[in-house]
Amino acid sequence: MRFDQTRYQIFITTQMVELIMEDRQITEMEALRMFIDSEVYQMVSDSLLNMWEFSPLAIFDMWEHEIATGDPRNSLYIRGDEIE
Repeated sequence: MRFDQTRYQIFITTQMVELIMEDRQITEMEALRMFIDSEVYQMVSDSLLNMWEFSPLAIFDMWEHEIATGDPRNSLYIRGDEIE
């Protein structure tokens, strides 16, 4: 079975919109705009980054770190630090 980047992007975007709506108590359109305007969305859109290896909750964590710090790379999922 071949990996389908477009289906993956649709799946992650749908999941992210739901998570953002619930977390921020905002409308679907507001959540969609917030996600599409993010660097994380650009990362998910780049097939070379293999973001499909991450769960929707890990992607959400990256997005939250981008919102809080300006850089999704501050997420433990990217840094790879161990939690003590």
